[in-house]
Formats: sequence, structure tokens, C-alpha cells
Amino acid sequence: MIAELGHYFLVLALGLAVIQAIFPMIGAAQGSARMMMLGQPAAYGQFFFSLLAFLALTYSYLISDFSVAVIARNSHSLKPLLYKISGVWGNHEGSLLFWVMFLALFGAMVAYFGRGLPKSLRARVLSVQAMVGIGFYLFMLLTSNPFDRLADVPFEGNGLNPLLQDPGLVFHPPFLYLGYVGLSVVFSFAIAALIEGRVDPAWARWVRPWTLLAWVFLTIGIVLGSWWAYYELGWGGWWAWDPVENASFMPWLVATALLHSAIVVEKRDTLKSWTILLAIIAFSFSLLGTFIVRSGIITSVHAFATDPERGLYILVFLALVIGGSLLLFAIRSDKLQAGGLFAPISRESGLMINNLFLSVATAVVLYGTMHPLLSDAFFGVKSSVGAPFFNLVFSLLMIPLVVTMVYGPHLKWKRADIKGINQRLMAVTGIALLAGLMTFYATYGGAIMPAVWIGIGVWLLLSSLQELSNRIKLFQVPFKDSMSRLRRQPRSSWGMTLGHFGFAVGLLGIVGTSAWTIEAQKVMGLGEDMTIGDYRLTLKDVIPVAGPNYTAVRGIISVSPKNAEENGKSFMAYPETRTYVSSPITTTEGDVKTTMAGDLFVVIGESQGQGRWGIRAYYKPMQVWFWIGTTIVVLGGLISLSDRRYRIGTPQRQKASRKVKHAP
Repeated sequence: MIAELGHYFLVLALGLAVIQAIFPMIGAAQGSARMMMLGQPAAYGQFFFSLLAFLALTYSYLISDFSVAVIARNSHSLKPLLYKISGVWGNHEGSLLFWVMFLALFGAMVAYFGRGLPKSLRARVLSVQAMVGIGFYLFMLLTSNPFDRLADVPFEGNGLNPLLQDPGLVFHPPFLYLGYVGLSVVFSFAIAALIEGRVDPAWARWVRPWTLLAWVFLTIGIVLGSWWAYYELGWGGWWAWDPVENASFMPWLVATALLHSAIVVEKRDTLKSWTILLAIIAFSFSLLGTFIVRSGIITSVHAFATDPERGLYILVFLALVIGGSLLLFAIRSDKLQAGGLFAPISRESGLMINNLFLSVATAVVLYGTMHPLLSDAFFGVKSSVGAPFFNLVFSLLMIPLVVTMVYGPHLKWKRADIKGINQRLMAVTGIALLAGLMTFYATYGGAIMPAVWIGIGVWLLLSSLQELSNRIKLFQVPFKDSMSRLRRQPRSSWGMTLGHFGFAVGLLGIVGTSAWTIEAQKVMGLGEDMTIGDYRLTLKDVIPVAGPNYTAVRGIISVSPKNAEENGKSFMAYPETRTYVSSPITTTEGDVKTTMAGDLFVVIGESQGQGRWGIRAYYKPMQVWFWIGTTIVVLGGLISLSDRRYRIGTPQRQKASRKVKHAP
């Protein structure tokens, strides 16, 4: 009964989406306020019924209703409660329901927070948002219904993929979907603006908070996925350039470019066509990621649907959305007149260069991700590109991008004095050069590029702090006045500073862990030891462990300083190898000791017989710097989002006419 109700709620949500798609658009064209107003209750109702459908599926998971096909395939009665809940979106059908619920949520948010928008613009935005929703409702109901029943009900389910039974995978998909779907609002604003033929600074200010909200969610989702991969896959790798990882990275890169491009539209009323195009492309990459995950055309450890019929539907939908929006852009782009002029050395130019390198980086990731498909289609050769390709190209692209990040905040609008900026950056540049030289000296005999990157990272970190000090006139006015200026800084400025500072910290972490990771492995018996870096690992014992739905062997490993005379405390590591009951898959659960200097990552493998076990250890310098840096970036985004100037729906266009009081 609950499953049938869930299916009924989905059909009702689809009906409301159709109403929301048609009537507000017609009303905006005809100037009918009553028809335009239909979009608001339809958006609320659509979210309400999609939420009820999601709750119905969740309840079915909680009671282990194995008569529902998706639950029989992806759940088990012994599964812990947390993973029964996360199992709702840990599969193809459930994740689509999750997606459309978030899509409806964002539509309801536009209806509520967009009350200050012009009525015609809000109506068109809600209409476009509903059109996207209709495509996903039909996809789900026609090919991927999460409420399909089984004729023969099994006594027990197959269980969720053991790799997904982890706290990181409980929270990673929701944030990622919020980011993907959040970009649909930006897309809807872009299409609505093309239909109206008007993009101005007010439009850019309306779009920025939605872009920033989606970007923050996407960043959190990507970082949580990296964190999960780091400790769960058993080799301490936080990024492997997997196709599904790339599918989330591409819209993030474009959304980052869009954030900066929208600033130019808002401040200088220029780059309008480019900003609209970025808004279209950002959501297009979200849809492309959906196609990659669910079509099965590209092999990935993350993909969970390989039905060609589903892939064909998404491909057609992708072609309609992207092709239709780009056609509309081509037809209406002449309505988007260019704004003010600016000099080659200016903040506008810096943001354009930023967009250029982010766009090229996106194209590189797209090519590398789709290369296996293109190679097979055009040349009949199955080939792929791996991490070395991405790492090399990104290293070359990121250097000029970081240089732009160093100079960009110091540049003025319209025209900037590059000589003056160089003089202000002289001390910072000197310290960065010194940091690079010291790194090269400390790692003499190794590769030179890590030292170069350390210098670049320090340069960006210090320049972001110096830009803040320039804004508050630190050491130029009395300290009390500087602190007063600091308190009055707009939150969006704090967001920029924290974003660049956090990026620099994360960059230093990437360099450290990528360049100087140490790996050691050994088959050990009880009482034997091995060394890695400054640590000595001694295998004390291996014991069996029983989990709620798995059995495991747990290593008890003593970790102490390699040299007895060195100061340092010993500690214990407890890595596990688990075998799950419902899905007889073996997974590794590494134990990680984190310090600011680096992470010690310990994994126990399978028994080698005669009481001996394979032990692997990795020492990953500065890994925690990456997590700290990305956390600072997210914090910067949230602070920017709280700026009163960018509250959703608050800004309004200047009215053409004003009421004038007449003297009696």
C-alpha cells in the first residue's frame, strides 16, 4: 500500500510540474498576472508530493519491504539503520527520486525567495525549472520506477554494495545532488533571461546567490567523496580521475568560472553572453554526469546502472536540453548588448583570464573522460587516458590560473597599475621564492616541480592575506582604525579572501601528498616489524571481529618512532579486512593517524598462511592540509552567501518611474 501511494504521489507531482511548466510561461507572454501566479502554488505542491514519495520509499526501506524490487536488490534486513536510510539513494531508481525531490525543492525555493523578482522573470524561471523536472519524472516513471513490485517476493534482500556502507557515502550523494540540481536554477534563470532578451546587473545579482549555493553544495559533495575514497578504498588515494569523479568536477569548474563572470556582469554590465553561456554549460555538465553514471558507456567504480535503454533516454533528454538551450542562445544572443569598455590590465581582464583557464581545464577533463568512447567510436580502438595525462596538463594550466588569482584581487576595475601591484607584492614574492628554494634544498635530488608549486602556493596564500591587509590599511593607519575597517568588511569580501586562502592551503596539501608519499609493504608474523618514514610498525595480534552484517579480521599494530632516542608517543593502529554477509565482498578499512606533518595510513590484507599477514602502509605528507584548505573554501562560500547584498530574491531592478509628491 505504501509503495502504491508513493507511485501515486509521483504522478501527482508530474501533473503539477506540467501545470507549472505551461501556464506561467503563457502568462508571462500574455502579461496575465493570474496565470503567472499559478507557478508558485504548483511549485509548492510539486515539492510536497515528491517529498511524500521519497518518504514512502524511505519507510519501505526501513521496514525491509522486499516486495519492492529496488529494495530487494539493494537492501538487507541485517543492514544497520543508517545504511537502510542511505540505501534509498544508493541505487539508480532511488537516486533519481532523490534528484527530482531536490529539483522540486529548488523550484519551491525560487517561488518563496524570489518574491522580489519581476513577476514575468519569476514565472519563466519556474516554468523552465518545471520543464526540466518533467523530463526526469518521465524518465523515472517510464524506465526506472522505484515503486515497482515483484511477483515473487524474496525472503531476504541482496544487500547494499558494501563500499557504500560508510558514513562518507551517507552524506556525499545528497550534497552532490544539491549541487547538481542547484545549477538547474541558474540554467532556468539563463533561459528566462534569453526569452526576455534582457541581462543586466540586477539579473547577475539574482543569479549569484543561486550559483554560489550550488557551488558550495557541489564543493562539499566532492570533498566528502574524496574523503571517502581516501580511507575506504585501501590505498590512501583521494582523487583518481575516475569518470564519475570527473563528472562532478566538470560542473564545479564551470560553476567557478560562472561565479567570477557574474561579478563582471554585476559590476561592469559586460560579459553578458559569456555568462549566459556558462550558466547553460554548467547545468549541461550536470546532465552529462547523469548520463555517464547511468548509461554504462564508460567503466567506473561509481556507476550503478548499465541499462542501454535508460542510457538512450538520458541521451535524448540531454540532446533536447543542451541543443534547445544552445539554439535559443544563438537566436537571442544579439539581444545581449555588450557593456562598458576596460583596459587590458584591469580586474575585468583578470576575471576573463580566470574564465579562460577554467574553461580550458574543463575541456581537458571532458576530453580525458570521453576519450575511451571517442577512440572506440572513430578508430575502433579501446584506449583510455589515466592520471599521468590529467596531472601533467593540469599542472601546466594551474600555474597561470594561480598567477591570475594572485594578481586578480589587487586589480582595479576598468584600469589597473601593474607596476604599483608588483611593488606591493615584492615582499610576498620574495618570501615565496625563498620557500621554493628551501623546499628544493630540503628535497635535493628529487623533482624540481614540487618546489616550484610550494613557492606558488605560498605566494597565493600570502598575497590573499596582503590584499586583506591593504583593504583595512594595516600599518597605514592606527591599529584601532584597521580593526574597525576589518569589522566593516563586506561578507562577500571575506568569502573571496577565505576562498583564495583556502585554495592555497589545499594546493600545498596536494603538492605534499602527491610528491612525497612513501609506500611500504611486508608479509609479517606476530612480533615482526617494518619501517616507513619515521615510524616503526609492529604486528601485535590479529583477531576476528563480528559486525552487524559482516565478519572481519582486525590487525593490532603498535606504531612508535623509528629511532628510540627520538621524542614521540607510541600509538595503536587497528586496520580491518571485512567480508559482508549479504554481499560476499571483501573490503579494507584502513586506520589513519593524522598530524599536521602527514598521515600514516595502515592497511591489513589477506592471510598469507602460517600466521602471517600482508601489511601495507603509506605515509602521506601534508594530506590534512588538503582537508583544511577545502573546509576553509566552503566556509568562505557560506560567508559570502550570508552577505545581505546577495540574499536570494532581495535585489530589485531600478524602477523606470517613481512616484513624486506634489505640493498641495
